[in-house]
Amino acid sequence: MSSPSTKDNLDLAEHARDLADRAPAGSLEKAAAGSVAVTCATTRDFAQARTVLDGVVPADVRQAAIALLERLAADQA
Repeated sequence: MSSPSTKDNLDLAEHARDLADRAPAGSLEKAAAGSVAVTCATTRDFAQARTVLDGVVPADVRQAAIALLERLAADQA
């Protein structure tokens, strides 16, 4: 997978924020999408965002966030 540019990361952040806004309060989906939104908004590219998400805890949020990031990046490609 090629690394999206910073602009692409901002697009990923926007999509993730939309998902977080629609997810039920307190849900795994909301936590994961929020994590992806913040991470993509503050990193330069997909690889850096992916690395940062490796540090998310708890593990279930980390796994869901990484899966969401990969899905959003694939949808954008």
